[in-house]
Amino acid sequence: MLNSFSLMEQKFFSLCVFFLLLYPVKPDLDNIGGPLLDVFIDGFGDASNTMSVDGVAAIEKNRLLRLTNDSLGTVGHAFYSRPIRFKNSSGEAMSFSTSFAFAILTGQGKQAGEGLAFTISPTKELPASLPGPYLGLFNASNNGSFSNHVVAVEFDTVQDSQFGDIDDNHVGIDINSVVSNTSATAVQFKGSDTNKVDLSLKSGGVIQAWIEYDSQLNQLEVKLAPDSSRPRSVLLSCKVNLSKILQEYMYVGFSASTGSSASSHYILGWSFNVNGDAKNLYLDKLPPLPTVPRSKKNHIAIIVGLSVSGALAVIMVTVLGFYIVRKIKRADAVEAWEHDIGPQRFSYKQLKKATAGFGDRELLGFGGFGRVYKGTLPNSDTQVAVKRISHDSKQGLQEFVSEVASMGRLRHRNLVQLLGWCRRQGDLLLVYDFMPNGSLDKYLFEESKAFLSWEKRFKIIKGVASGLLYLHEEWEQAVLHRDIKAGNVLLDSEFNGKLSDFGLAKLCEHGSNPSTTRVMGTPGYLAPELARTGKPTTSSDVFAFGALLLEVVCGRRPMDFKASPEGLVLVDWVWENWREGAILDVVDPRLQDKFDEIEVVLALKLGLICSNDAPEARPTMRQVVRYLEKELVLPEEVAVPHGRKGGATFSGIEFGDCTPSYPTTSSYSRKASTWTSVGTNLDADVEAGLTSEFSVSSGDDGR
Repeated sequence: MLNSFSLMEQKFFSLCVFFLLLYPVKPDLDNIGGPLLDVFIDGFGDASNTMSVDGVAAIEKNRLLRLTNDSLGTVGHAFYSRPIRFKNSSGEAMSFSTSFAFAILTGQGKQAGEGLAFTISPTKELPASLPGPYLGLFNASNNGSFSNHVVAVEFDTVQDSQFGDIDDNHVGIDINSVVSNTSATAVQFKGSDTNKVDLSLKSGGVIQAWIEYDSQLNQLEVKLAPDSSRPRSVLLSCKVNLSKILQEYMYVGFSASTGSSASSHYILGWSFNVNGDAKNLYLDKLPPLPTVPRSKKNHIAIIVGLSVSGALAVIMVTVLGFYIVRKIKRADAVEAWEHDIGPQRFSYKQLKKATAGFGDRELLGFGGFGRVYKGTLPNSDTQVAVKRISHDSKQGLQEFVSEVASMGRLRHRNLVQLLGWCRRQGDLLLVYDFMPNGSLDKYLFEESKAFLSWEKRFKIIKGVASGLLYLHEEWEQAVLHRDIKAGNVLLDSEFNGKLSDFGLAKLCEHGSNPSTTRVMGTPGYLAPELARTGKPTTSSDVFAFGALLLEVVCGRRPMDFKASPEGLVLVDWVWENWREGAILDVVDPRLQDKFDEIEVVLALKLGLICSNDAPEARPTMRQVVRYLEKELVLPEEVAVPHGRKGGATFSGIEFGDCTPSYPTTSSYSRKASTWTSVGTNLDADVEAGLTSEFSVSSGDDGR
């Protein structure tokens, strides 16, 4: 064929071939998404080798991907087996698009929990993740950390106030934290942005989600619909540059969890694409959902008829029987064991009258175990707090009886005293002393509350410490509280601190620890070893008390998601200020420099010691009480709280050398390189403390 070309054309053709052989054309990986171009799964029957599952997640025989079942406190992960390239050669994140159909099934009459999340993660295992509100993505230690490199879109069916959830039916965009950057209530758009109707995530119906990221606009958008028609209206939009979050290769998939309530989370089909639109899913072609078993209802109609003439008599007998049965059910049934379990047994009628029929005007707070009402006992004018345990609570009759029998015998002047109890069929009620000044956290974090002076704060600290000592060492059994925080410290009329809420407490013999695998508590107060062992100890209570100490002095929560990155974790922020010689800069500004500097420094240093990641480095509560009473001098050398090597110094002075004793006068300078102090040790009175039992959330009144 070359003979038909001129000599010049033959030379040009040969030159082209030469350069093609020398410099072969390479595929443009920046535009094809690396090792994965497209994912399309309309049923997971053939995806066992494509998807990697762990936890309770499984691919079922009906081709459904089930992330969780109806078990409590579980986690399920399902990720595409191979990593996907998310960045081009210039290090910029590429656009991506995904669509998936999901369903959340909950047993009839049960509360849904917790939710699922579409997840982009550097790893498909997420080994340290926790169930419940963490959605199997993070834990108390790494939640909010910039090192996570996790992007998730959550579909949440439980409102967790500590994480800023807007309601129990919302979609949120999460960057490195379960505290959403932005969120919106799930709705369905009917043709326009203004015409919308409610869309329940936990209805049990199939819902399709579309998630798109535009790398040119740095825009992440979420759309939602209960059918195959892709809506034009955007439910949720977030301006975010994922180039700063994503690594070059990431894993893509789903995570879900259950907590104190459970749902089965299903993925029916999934489509995903990098630098292109995900393929459409058609819901009628996806595998069907399993049937949710309905609870059995006993509608037994007794038809008695001897003759037509006796019909009227039968109706009268039926009506009379219904009335009698209803009266019996509403009565306070007393069984033999109930005479032997501790404090006074109130009648339901008494407590209903005391709380004005459990009216909303008497509601003090509510939490995972139920609602707390203010009441006045008839014929005595004694004010009480009545906790009415929710029917959906995981606290059953056995736990209720055990709690009344054991916790009702605790006696301490800093204990919110358990006065009595009541049982009426499914209603379980506990009666406590009423704390007129509410919970400590309101005074620390709400501007509307009255100012709390340092003298009162230090008195409260010592009271709580003494109460924990009673729990750990001085009662007949060791009591592990497991939920020490400012929200569970209640204040009486004289602002004496009384530790409350035994909803998570565990009893064990002295010298032993309870066996448990469920991590319970509040983020920011959980000792890091709990994520590994799941076993609470007296030392894990000490860790939480350390967080409380810093919380009281600084007027800030242990984890402040509204703070700057360096101030996110309170103990780290306090440590850095101590290291820089500016420890008084962390004191609550509302105190306006009106505080005892020696006591403040003592509390801060003790808080850092108690917050050490290593349990063996923390003091016992007996040592803590003696430190606060100034009977013992704090160690001169204090380890860095989070295990970093070396100690903080001030111009060569070791961390502990700053406060070797407790002087009568001292001088501490802000942003100074050294501190000086003179004087002798002081004595102080002991304030004792303990706790009661009723459970309220961190946002509750807490009485």
